[in-house]
Amino acid sequence: MATPSLLLLLADGRFPAGAHAHSGGLEAAVAAGRVTDLASLEAFLAGRLATAGLVGAAFAAAAHRAAVATTADPAESEARSGALAEARSGALARLDAELDARTAAPALRAVSRRQGRALLRAGRTIWPDAPFADLPASPGGAHQPLVLGLLCAAAGLSRVETATIAAYGTLTGAASAGVRLLGLDPYQVQALLVGLADACDGAAAEAARAADDPPERLPAAAAPLADIHAEIHATWEVRLFAS
Repeated sequence: MATPSLLLLLADGRFPAGAHAHSGGLEAAVAAGRVTDLASLEAFLAGRLATAGLVGAAFAAAAHRAAVATTADPAESEARSGALAEARSGALARLDAELDARTAAPALRAVSRRQGRALLRAGRTIWPDAPFADLPASPGGAHQPLVLGLLCAAAGLSRVETATIAAYGTLTGAASAGVRLLGLDPYQVQALLVGLADACDGAAAEAARAADDPPERLPAAAAPLADIHAEIHATWEVRLFAS
C-alpha cells in the first residue's frame, strides 16, 4: 500500500527525471507570440491538459493496468510467472506503438522517449525489482508515460493516482517555464494552477477510465500547432529548454 508521500514524491518537479529542462512547448509558443501574459498562459495550459495531458495520462494509466494485471505472486510457478511477463511485455509494446502513432511530430516522439530514459534511470535506482525489463526495446527507449505507469505501479499507487501525476506534470512544467520565459509573478501562476485543479482531476479521472479500453481506443487528442512548434523549436541553435 502506497503512502500519500509517495504520490507527492513522484509529482514533485524535483524528482530526478529531467522534467525541469522541458517547457512542454511553451518556449516556442512564446517566441511565436502566442503566449504573452497570464491569460494566454492559462489558455495554453488548458489546451495542453486537454490534449497531451489527457493522452499521456491515459497511457500511463494503461501501463499501470498492464503492470498490475500481470504481476506474479511469489508463490506462482516459474512457467506462470514467465507467461505473465510475456503478457506484460506484449501489452507494453502495443501501448508504445499506439502512443507513437498519436505523437505526430518526430521531435515530440524523441522528447517523450528521452524523458522516459531519464525517468527509467530514477525508477531503476528506487524500485530495482519493478518489471522495467519488459518495456519495449526501442532504440530511443520507451515513452515517458509507459515508464511512469510501471513506476507508479511499483510504488503501490492506484491507477487514478498515476493518471493524476501524469496530467499534473503536463501543467506544472509549462507553468514553471512561463515564470522564467515571461517573467510572470510566480504567485499569480500558482493561483492559475489552483484554478485548473478541477480540470486536472477531471482529465485524470477520464484517463483512468479509458485505460480499460484496448490500446487502439485510448484517447487520441491532437494539437497540430504544438507539433509544428516542436519541429521549429528543434531547429534552434540557442534555446533555454530542451522542448
